[in-house]
Parts: sequence; C-alpha cells; structure tokens
Amino acid sequence: MAKVKYDWYQTETAVTVTILLKNAADKNYSVQLEQNTLTLRADDTEPLVLTLWNPINTEQSTHKATPSKVEVKLAKLIGQRWEALERKAPEQSAAAGSAAAAKKKHDWDKITKEIEKDDETKDDVSDLFKKIYADASEDTRKAMMKSYYESGGTVLSTNWAEVGAKQVEVKPPDGCEYKKW
Repeated sequence: MAKVKYDWYQTETAVTVTILLKNAADKNYSVQLEQNTLTLRADDTEPLVLTLWNPINTEQSTHKATPSKVEVKLAKLIGQRWEALERKAPEQSAAAGSAAAAKKKHDWDKITKEIEKDDETKDDVSDLFKKIYADASEDTRKAMMKSYYESGGTVLSTNWAEVGAKQVEVKPPDGCEYKKW
C-alpha cells in the first residue's frame, strides 16, 4: 500500500488540506471528519489519519475530488492561526524537543564577523583594480575599459596591443552561461 502525500495552508477561518491522490474521482475514497481528527481512506493507499492542531466545525467543513487530488476544507472553530496542521502526542513532542536541543546552535556573532571579513576581502579586490587602473598608462586604461565593456564584464585585459586589434570575446567562467539582457 502506498502512502499519500499532502500539503496544507490556512486562512483565519479555514484550513485547506490538499491530499495528492491520482484518479481520486475514480477511486473508492472516503473522508471522515471529527472535531479533532481528519481521516482519509482510499483504494490501494494507507489510511491517512491526522490529529488536528485545533478543533474544527465538522458541519461547515467540505471536501471535493479532482483528477489528481482530494481537497478538504476544514472550518476552524477558533479563528486563530495554527502553529502546525497536526498536534503531536506528548511523548513525540518531548522526543522532538530533545532532538532540537541536540542540534548545534548557531553563533550568529561569529557568522556576522565572517560575512564582514568576506566583504572586506571583496573591497580589497576592488581596491586592487582601482590601484592598477590609477597607476596604469593610457594604453593600459583603454585596454581595461575596452575589454571589460565588449566582454560584458567577463574579461579584463591590460594588453592594448591584443585588445585594440580586434573585438573582445565574451568568456564566462566555467560552468556559467552568458546571457545578453
């Protein structure tokens, strides 16, 4: 028996659960709604049983089948956002909490310093190119401008004898594709 996949989204008044089920209209499926539970049974699939986060109004809740899915619209009894679709059992949430505690915590200050350091090195490269341009001869400056402009920013040459004689070709880095906008 196959497991069914599902997704959900919510508004202030309803939760919509979309259950992917091929040929849903042709399959013998049933949806059972209780105040805290949604159950879907269909041919050739495992039953889907969801313990809902908050209670629902079963009289105002609906479902419909399309060729590829079953869409269940659950009317909320309490007009507030749900943190999740399902409410986990206490022993499951305790295990999930200890697993989350075992996860590595991020040192955001350290990450920020690394990003700033990367930004500084990028500025160093920019400063290097500015220094090369400022200290260069007129031919070198022309070569740099022409090669950068004609290649769309993919080539930077300082050799005017090579660049001045012909059009500079676009040479994107390996694994990249150049697109003209």
